[in-house]
Amino acid sequence: MSRFLKEPLTASIVGCPFSGGQPRPGVDQGPIHLVEAGLIEQLSGLGWKVQFDGHHQFEEINAAADPPIGKLKNPRLVSRVSEAVAKAVGGHAKKGELPVTLGGDHSLAMGTISGTLEAYPEACVVWIDAHADINTVETTDSGNIHGMPVSFLLGIGSAVPEFSWVKPLLKSERIVYIGLRDVDAGEKRILKENNIKAFSMHEVDKYGIGKVVEMALDHVNPKRDRPIHLSFDVDALDPSVAPSTGTPVRGGLTFREGHFICEEIWSSGLLVALDLMEVNPSLADAASVQQTVAIGCSLVRSALGETLL
Repeated sequence: MSRFLKEPLTASIVGCPFSGGQPRPGVDQGPIHLVEAGLIEQLSGLGWKVQFDGHHQFEEINAAADPPIGKLKNPRLVSRVSEAVAKAVGGHAKKGELPVTLGGDHSLAMGTISGTLEAYPEACVVWIDAHADINTVETTDSGNIHGMPVSFLLGIGSAVPEFSWVKPLLKSERIVYIGLRDVDAGEKRILKENNIKAFSMHEVDKYGIGKVVEMALDHVNPKRDRPIHLSFDVDALDPSVAPSTGTPVRGGLTFREGHFICEEIWSSGLLVALDLMEVNPSLADAASVQQTVAIGCSLVRSALGETLL
């Protein structure tokens, strides 16, 4: 069923307990909760061979030794961790395995997508998120790097020497967004200037999720022959569905819309890498945390071939 992965199908879990790209503690616990909720056994039950060597341990850089660069917060830490993730993801991808990166905050996508493009230069990216994460050094208000990974991957905005390892391998016509609803003014401008295709919640309402996914793939993968990297931020889902995340925005994807995206990408036979980001177990009551973690596991299963029938 899969065009690019080697048999037997192997999912390599890259656990990234990391929160340095944003200010709220707890998102580093997301991957640990997902694994403890039985994700590995669930994927084995779907017929995957699952590799998991434990979560990546990122040594803490002394915050005093990591002062801001301009507005950018924790730049050295984010850079070093993302680079380590790029090597891990790229290593798995080159062996024909499917890297499943559990975040952690979305700054990690700088690493995951770099790793995928190293192995599959032709790959395209389907980015599911309430936010565009495409602020540049110039446009960021907060300096939180989890709002910036796409600009680094595209090579737009001023260069930051600490991130010189991030090669601008991603082309603007090879990324498509679904689920946007909280986009900064500077980001809207960047999307327009770079002609980047984005389907906001307005389009999801207007056309329905089936049509939106089809149009999104028609844009980045018209012949359905390119590998797909799916980067899924749980805040794309409505907070009533996935409450335990750092930057919830009302009016998001329903439970089924989120799962439908994952199911369709899998059924294309083109998925080569998956990110599930921004599950933050410290930001809600126990029931909401459990609900969000269960949905995180369920999205990963759908992206790796679980069907309703």
